[in-house]
Formats: sequence, structure tokens, C-alpha cells
Amino acid sequence: MRILYDASRLMSRADRSAPTGVDRVCLAYAEWLLTAPDVTVLPVRGRKNRLVPVDPAWFGRFVADLRDRWNGAASTSADRAHEARLLEALTAAARPVASVIGAPPASVKDKPADKTRVLKQFFRSRHTTPLPDADLYLNVGHTTLHEPTALKALEEAGIERVVLIHDLIPITHPEFCRPGDGDKHHARVANTLRHASRIIVNSAYTGDELRAFAQREGLPQPPIHVAHLGLEPAFAAGEAVVAPRPYFVHVGTIEARKNLALLLTLWRRLEERMGDRTPSLVLVGRYGWENEAVLDHLQRSPNLRGVVHQASNLSDAALARLMRGARAILAPSSVEGFDLPAVEACAMGLRLIASDIPPHRELTPDAELIDPLDGLGWLDAIERATDATTSTLAAAYAAPDWTGHFRIVADAIGLRSASPLASATKGL
Repeated sequence: MRILYDASRLMSRADRSAPTGVDRVCLAYAEWLLTAPDVTVLPVRGRKNRLVPVDPAWFGRFVADLRDRWNGAASTSADRAHEARLLEALTAAARPVASVIGAPPASVKDKPADKTRVLKQFFRSRHTTPLPDADLYLNVGHTTLHEPTALKALEEAGIERVVLIHDLIPITHPEFCRPGDGDKHHARVANTLRHASRIIVNSAYTGDELRAFAQREGLPQPPIHVAHLGLEPAFAAGEAVVAPRPYFVHVGTIEARKNLALLLTLWRRLEERMGDRTPSLVLVGRYGWENEAVLDHLQRSPNLRGVVHQASNLSDAALARLMRGARAILAPSSVEGFDLPAVEACAMGLRLIASDIPPHRELTPDAELIDPLDGLGWLDAIERATDATTSTLAAAYAAPDWTGHFRIVADAIGLRSASPLASATKGL
């Protein structure tokens, strides 16, 4: 099978030393396709609303280099220094004087243009070369979909079109997103429903939201396949950070829908009650949109100094060690499509305190689920976890894996041989 793989999102992450959840999915798909026998990968990317080929040999090397970097094998000295400062703060015998936090996000106008990345993409793309013959186009990164041009051209050429939709949050909860993102995502999803042959979704909840959107908009519904996402090998049993004081971890982009302003308000209350005995909180993730309330707490609240820390660009190995040593993983989001860190926590057998929302009920039913608006309930759960003698989950958890995910995808696209799945997911 000759598959046009849309590498637009992966190529846009060329300079990142740590991935988001969607980035992880894009990389896992690239590795699966590149290692599967009976598949010829034809990487493409979007340019001016059309698809252009990418050098396949270069793309294979790029994927391998990206995996090394995100695994921590190629971490920068700045990332290692940041990780060391965080571990020093968490393992100190007494509460540190100051918090470990990264630099606040620069405004769009202050961000320098990444000319190196732009040039790399330019020279690795063949702008005037027509697309090679293919059986199927696969898009798992939400890119190239806001205009129908590329999908319509593929449809007219008789090429199957398979798209993975991660969530509908910019449509259902636009207040949590950048202005304009709601309209853009509306166009992405509508174009997908009109022109895709099949759609993959990461949870039954996302599938339900997609069907409801199609019905409201009077749009067609191509076959929809639910395939829970897999986990990286680092998120299994292993070494843990050993700290003299309890600490908690939240993993995810620092943005409004993650409900972190509530979490930090609770931590201020904890500090008022417990003083220097207050457990630490680590927010692991890049700054996203609508994060002013979180920044105000981190930068200006005297109660949170030396107690709440923020880290980004941690390798998978470092993040997994940090999570294993935590008293609990916290996931208070108001809305999610899948919530990969929450699933990773359960896969490692860690205590998870999560918001009582549909994806958590579907994917992490044995976690302690609390309404995201119930501040007192969250405060009580955090205090009980602080005093608990164990940080492990009581019930056994059957974690989703990439082998199962790709078996569903292979069946959906007609790649029915079972042998590629085992070898293709061996390193995932």
C-alpha cells in the first residue's frame, strides 16, 4: 500500500525538544508506517492549501532524530540544567526560597522568526513535483484541513482519505482557545466530514461529539472508528524520584481548559494551612493560550514560592521518573478529548485524581474522579493523598497500547496483514 503521510505537524516541530500529546501521535504513526512491510511511505506536507512531496530518505532520518531527542538521548544542555534545578528543588530537605519556573511565553510580535526551520522545510519539499501515485492519504495532525482544496484534489484523483480527529474542543469550548481557533477548527472538521473516506477518533467521547456536530450541521458521516491511543515505553514501571517531602504532578499544556487556576488557588489554601509542610506541585508543560491567571499565581503569589514549580522540555525518561515519585498525578481539566497523561499515570499504577468528565470516565474509571468545579472536593482529595502511605492505584489497569490502536487502523484502511503490526510497534 502506497500511503501519503501528512508530515506537516511533525516538520513544524523540528526545533522542539519535548512533544505534546498530538506530536506523540504523529511520531508514532510515522514510525509505524516506516517500519511496516507492505507499506511505502510517501511523506507530504501542506503548502498554500495543497500537498507537496517531502524527500522520503530525509524524512526517515528526521523521524529517527526526533525520537532520539524526545526520548532524551539528544537533550540540550539548557534542558538538562532546567531538569537538574527542578530535581534539586524537589529533593531539598527544606522548602526552597524560590520556585523553579521557566521563562514566561513571549508575545507573538516578540517571537523571532525561525528561519532555520522554514529553510529546512523549503529545501526538503519538492514544490513543483506532482504527488506520486498513491492508494491512501493519512492525516493525524489536524493540519492542511482548514481548506478543502487538498482533500478535494485527492478525492478527485480516487485516493482514499483517512483523518484522525483528536477533539472538537475549539468548537464546543471556544472560550478556552485562541480567538479564531473555533472557526478554523469548525472548517477542519466540516471539511473532514465532507471529504474524508474514513475518520479515526481517539475516544468514544470524541466520536459522540463528532456525530453530534455532523447532525447539527447537516453534514455527512463517513465511517468513524474508535481507537484509543497507545503509550510510549517510558511510561511503565521503573525508577522514581525520591523526595523527602510529598509532591504532586500535573502534565499538560498550561492553558485555561486545564483548570490550573483552580489548582493553584487550592495550593495557596494548602500553604495557608500547612506552611513549610505544604506538598510541592509541579506543572509540566509548555505555556499555551489564556494562561495569564496561572502566570500571576506563579510569579506573584508569595504563598506559592518554593512550593509550585513549572517545567517544560523534559524528556520522556525524566518525566516518567518524576511521575512515579509523585504522591498523585492531578488532571483537573474542564474538557479533554483523550488526556494521554492521565492514561499514562494509570498505566504506571499511580494514584490519579482527575476531573469527572466523559473521557476520564471512559479511559480512567478507577481514578478518583471529582467534578472540576468542586474545589472543596479537590482540596480534600489532595490532603488525603498527601497523608496516604502509598501513591499507587489500588485496581489493576489494562492500558491501551499502540499494537491495538494500529490493528484497528489497519483493518479500517484495508491493511489486513497481522505481521506488520507486531514489528511496526516493537519500538513504541
